[in-house]
Amino acid sequence: MYLSLKTRHSNFKKIVYSSSMNKQDITSIKQLLSTEKKIVIVPHKNPDGDAIGSTLGLYHYLLKSNHQVHVIVPNDYPDFLKWIPGEDRILKHDTQTTECNTLIENAEVMFTLDFNAFHRTGNMETVLSESKAIKIMIDHHQSPDDYAKYMFSDVSMSSTCEMIYHFIEMLDDTEAIDATIATCLYVGIMTDTGSFRFTATTSTTHQIIAQLIEKGANNAEIHNNIYDTNSYERLQLLGCALSNLKVIPELRTAYISLSQEELYKYNYKKGDTEGVVNYALSLNNIVFAAIFIEDKPEGIVKISLRSKGNFSVNEFSRAHFNGGGHTNAAGGKSELPLKETIAKFISILSGYNKALNDE
Repeated sequence: MYLSLKTRHSNFKKIVYSSSMNKQDITSIKQLLSTEKKIVIVPHKNPDGDAIGSTLGLYHYLLKSNHQVHVIVPNDYPDFLKWIPGEDRILKHDTQTTECNTLIENAEVMFTLDFNAFHRTGNMETVLSESKAIKIMIDHHQSPDDYAKYMFSDVSMSSTCEMIYHFIEMLDDTEAIDATIATCLYVGIMTDTGSFRFTATTSTTHQIIAQLIEKGANNAEIHNNIYDTNSYERLQLLGCALSNLKVIPELRTAYISLSQEELYKYNYKKGDTEGVVNYALSLNNIVFAAIFIEDKPEGIVKISLRSKGNFSVNEFSRAHFNGGGHTNAAGGKSELPLKETIAKFISILSGYNKALNDE
């Protein structure tokens, strides 16, 4: 199923493949949003740049139509995202539980962004699934659950922020995109594409970025705010992570580990390990990379997986580490201790010898 989309620029056309959103859905959503509604917007647990950028971009857009809008995140997010316009109005479910639950229970419309299964929201799963609000999913991850009345689900998209741009475009309302909305959407597209270098980055992605810059997104300032604000401790932690780097050349795999003690030593803050796994993937002849981060307070080891080519870390994570994501970027977790988790990972790899060496 597809929707043909076109902006006011006649040379900018795109066909967006969607699992179930069609012209009738768009007409219904336009009607739904034509009168003031109580709306909540929710991303996944441990929100990243795409989650925060997409929720705030949509938040600012919906405010223009006088809706009562609240962004509710399951928990906190990295400091390098706390400059994005409207960030100070975000509610955190883990520390403002009663207020957030009341807003969810009273919501007429719920947008779920950058996830497609309620368990991805942690402790919010029950209150979200029990909500009577009309649910609209906008997401680019694989294997969506069937909980939303309206679904815009497209795994080929670079980011949920790119999808929000298309969503506004489908509503024939790109003229409403101002510098604030453009800034939010630029953040998510930039971070989820690895600064426009991942394979999901298309010519359309770059055309949208051009539109966002024209609308007022300051690309140099955004990049600086996200990537050039390292603390001394964060760089020390990076050095520790790289010193822990291990390579399995016969399986074209590299992995990094960080213990809880190492995190404490370098005063770890949420987001400090963002992107570290990509250093392992950057090694010559490596097609599969992982980072294992011990989280003793939660009793788990957090796992981030990256790959090149057609080796699916989404399938690997779903099969072995209770996770998922995209073909080349996924996450998972293990309830085993750190050393045992790594041993399990290594023991599994031999079964993927052919797939890894065929890349």
